[in-house]
Amino acid sequence: MYPAGNLLIRAPHGQLEAILKEPRAGSVRGAALVLHPHPLGGGTMHNKVVFRAAAALNDAGLVVLRVNFRGVGQSTGEHDEGRGELDDARVGLDYLAGKYPEQKITLCGFSFGARVGMKIGMTDERVVRLISIGTPVDKYDFGFLTECRKPILFVHGELDEYGDVERLRELAAQIKAPVEVKVIKGAGHFFDAQLDELKMAITEWIERGLTP
Repeated sequence: MYPAGNLLIRAPHGQLEAILKEPRAGSVRGAALVLHPHPLGGGTMHNKVVFRAAAALNDAGLVVLRVNFRGVGQSTGEHDEGRGELDDARVGLDYLAGKYPEQKITLCGFSFGARVGMKIGMTDERVVRLISIGTPVDKYDFGFLTECRKPILFVHGELDEYGDVERLRELAAQIKAPVEVKVIKGAGHFFDAQLDELKMAITEWIERGLTP
């Protein structure tokens, strides 16, 4: 049975199903939106990589919103090949900015979610940093990121089936902003046995960015 979320956010096409989670202890140090992989491949906000990424951001002190793209779970609408999903990401950002107006936002996406998230987060003034997990550079054009001026963390599996590591490094070298490429040894696209390393890489990078 599909696990339900605990939040429904109004969207132009109806609603987005979401999960919002605040840090367990201490004050909120920021907010984050996490976007899931391709819906037609079974991607949802409950994906294990998305879940671990959200947990990593929570550990760093951020309140985290995960959303299901249109047509997934209890989100209305239909899959739109990444076009309407851009609007879904904006709905998520609007929700975070409205609920936590004083908090700076980190945008994190996995695979298809990285393609959508980087495209939106690069230009949205409310987003101050970006995290791209399993960046599918063999499948989509990420050349737009060369114009990015915000810090980016790329977390990538050494054996990723959808993104050659050297091609990702070439992309990162063209970005005129602080960029870190964290390659997880032995990991494939879904980081099956390396989820703890993925989580640690994200938490450490965020904490460094939040430290004056």
